[in-house]
Amino acid sequence: MLESRAMPAANPLLEAHPLPPFAAIRPEHVAPALRSLLAANRAALAALGAAPARWDAVLGRVEELEDRLAHAWSPVAHLAAVRDEPALRAVYDAALPELSAWSTELSQDQGLFRACERLAAAPAALDPVQRKVLADWLRDFKLAGVHLPDAAKARWRAIQAELATLEAQVEHNLLDSMAAWSERITDAEALRGLPADVVARAAARAAEHGFAGFELGLDGPTYQAVLTFAEDRDLRARVWEAWATRASDRGPLAGRFDNLPLLSRILALRHEAAQLVGHPDHASLSLATKAAATPARARAFLEDLVARVRPRALAERAELERFAHEALGLATLEPWDAAFAAERLGAQRYGLRQEELRPYLPSARVMAGLFETLRLVYGTTATRVPGPDAWDPAVELYAIRDAQGALRGHLFVDLYARAGKRDGAWMDECRVRRRTAHGLQLPAAYLVCSLPAPSPDHPSLLTHDDVLTLFHEAGHCLHHLLTQVEVADASGINGVEWDAVELPSQFHEQFAWEPRVLALCSAHQRSGAPLPAELVARLRAARNFGAGLDLMRQLELALYDLTLHEGPPPDPLAALAALRTRIAVAPRPDWERLPASFTHVFAGGYAAGYYGYLWAEVMASDAFAIFEEQGVLDRATGERFAAEILARGGGRPALESFVAFRGRAPTLDAFLRHHAIEGDDR
Repeated sequence: MLESRAMPAANPLLEAHPLPPFAAIRPEHVAPALRSLLAANRAALAALGAAPARWDAVLGRVEELEDRLAHAWSPVAHLAAVRDEPALRAVYDAALPELSAWSTELSQDQGLFRACERLAAAPAALDPVQRKVLADWLRDFKLAGVHLPDAAKARWRAIQAELATLEAQVEHNLLDSMAAWSERITDAEALRGLPADVVARAAARAAEHGFAGFELGLDGPTYQAVLTFAEDRDLRARVWEAWATRASDRGPLAGRFDNLPLLSRILALRHEAAQLVGHPDHASLSLATKAAATPARARAFLEDLVARVRPRALAERAELERFAHEALGLATLEPWDAAFAAERLGAQRYGLRQEELRPYLPSARVMAGLFETLRLVYGTTATRVPGPDAWDPAVELYAIRDAQGALRGHLFVDLYARAGKRDGAWMDECRVRRRTAHGLQLPAAYLVCSLPAPSPDHPSLLTHDDVLTLFHEAGHCLHHLLTQVEVADASGINGVEWDAVELPSQFHEQFAWEPRVLALCSAHQRSGAPLPAELVARLRAARNFGAGLDLMRQLELALYDLTLHEGPPPDPLAALAALRTRIAVAPRPDWERLPASFTHVFAGGYAAGYYGYLWAEVMASDAFAIFEEQGVLDRATGERFAAEILARGGGRPALESFVAFRGRAPTLDAFLRHHAIEGDDR
C-alpha cells in the first residue's frame, strides 16, 4: 500500500508541465501524488454511470483522468528503468499494486460499461476513431470480467495486483544480477582481440573500483564484444555462463536473484485469470486483442516459417562447426564459441569484420544520419533543445517538426549503457497526442539504448547492429510522434494490435542497409570519410550470413512463449527443453537458464505475443519493397507511408492501414527475399 505521509508542500508530479521536470522529482513525491490522483479519479469514475451519452462526458472524461495520471507516473516508471536507486525502487514497487487496482476497477466498472453501451447505441454521433476506441473498450470490458460476480471480480483484481508486483521483481532481479557480476583481470593478454574501447572501459571501471587491472561488467555491449572478439576461450565461456544464468539458480551467482520460482507463479496467475473470464488459457485471452486473433493461427504461422528456415539453419550450423574445427582447432562448437567463429568465418568469406566498421560509425554521426534520412523520407526535422531537464547529462532532447515547420512533438534520446540502467533498447511514451479543453497536447517519446558509452579518450563507436537498433527504436518513436490522431487511446502506438506494433520499427531497420543511408550515417572518427563503397558492398553481401540461425532463434523464442501460455502452465525449463528437442539446430547446456532473463514475456508485455516480431516483420518487409521499387528515399512514397501507417496510429485496424498503403494484404515474398530464404509464398 502507498504510505499515507503528508504531501510535500510542492509536488512536481501534481503540477502541469509540458515535459516532465526530472530534476525536481524525488522519491518522496511519488506516493502523495498517486494517492491524490487516484482518489480524484475514483470520485470522477463514480459519477460516470449517470453521464449523458456523449463522447466528451464518458470516454473523453476517462481520457482526461488517465492522461493526468500518466503525467505523474510516466516519469517515475521511466526513472525506475534508467536510473535505478533503492529509494525510487521502493516507492515504484509500492505503487504498482495500487495502479493495477485502479486499472482493474476502471475496466470492471459497471457504470462506465453501461455508459459506453449507451454511446454504442448512437454510433452516428461518433467519428471513426471514436467508434474504434469505443469498440476496443467494450471488448476489453468483457476480457477484464465486467460481467463477473463480485467475488470473481475481486479475485481478478488480486491476480492483476500480484502480477504487477511479480513482473517488477523479475526486472529487478535481472538488473541486480547483472550489476552484481564482474570479471577482474590482471593480465592484459586475456583481453586479446577485444576492441580498444572495450579494453579502455574495462580499465576505467577497474580504476573506479580501486583495482589495478581490468574489470568487465555484464552490460550488453561488453557481453557482445567478449563473445564476438575475445580470443581467450575460457574468458568467453565464463562471460557466457554468467549471461546465460542471470537471475537464476545456476551460474556464478546461483540463487542470489533467482527468478525461476516467480516465473511459475506468473504463469499460474495468468492462466487462472484467463479462465476467470471464460478463456481456456492466457494465449487465447492475449490473442483476442491481436491481429492473429487465435493461438492456432499464430502457431501455424511460426511452424510454417520453421519448415522454411530450419534446413537453411542446419546447413549454416554444420558449416560453422566445420570451420571451427578446421580453422580454429575447436573439437566442439560451444555456445560461447558461436559468435566468435561466425565473426571469423564471415571475415574469411566476405573480407569484412565488424571492427572495420566501428571507426566509421561514431554515435553522433549515426544520429545525425538517422535524422537526415527521416528528413529526406518524410520531411521531418530534429532540432536539439539545449539544456534539457533530463535524468542524465548524456541525454539529449530534440524538437521534431514536419515539412511545414510545425512542431509535432519532442524526443528524449538516451543512448549509452551505464550502471543502474536497464539493459537493452526500447521506446516509451512520455506524452501522448490528444485534444484537450486547452488545445492540442503534443506527443513526446523516450528513445533508450544501451550502446557503448564514450570516454574522454574514445568516442562511442557503433557496430552495424547498433545502427539497426537505433533505426528500429526510431521507428517506434515516429509512430508515436507523427500520429495525427487526437484521441489518446488510438494516438501513436496506443490501440495498435501488439503483433503489428513492430511494423514501423522493423520497417525503418531496412533503411540502415541502404548505401545512401549508410553514407549519411558514417564519418571516420579521424578522417571524416564516409564508409567506402567497397566496404558497404561487403556489408550488404554479408547481410544474410547466418540468417537461418538468427531466424531460428527468434522462432524458438516465439514458439516457447506460445507454449508457456497455451493450456495449463508447464514447467518453464521442461517446456524449453522439449521444444529444443524438436526444433533446435544447436545444442545448449542443460544448465542454461534462458527463461530467467526472458523479460519480454515475463515482465515486458509480450506474453503470448512474442511472435509479433516476426508477424510484423512480414508486413515491414512487404511495405519496404515499395521503397525498393520507387527509390529508397522517395519522398512521395514516404509521405504516403506516414499518412497511411504512422499518422493513423490505432485509429483503425493495422491490417486496414497496411492495405491502404500497400494496396493488398501482406505476403511472405519480400520477407523471404530479404532473408535469402528459398520458398514460395504459400
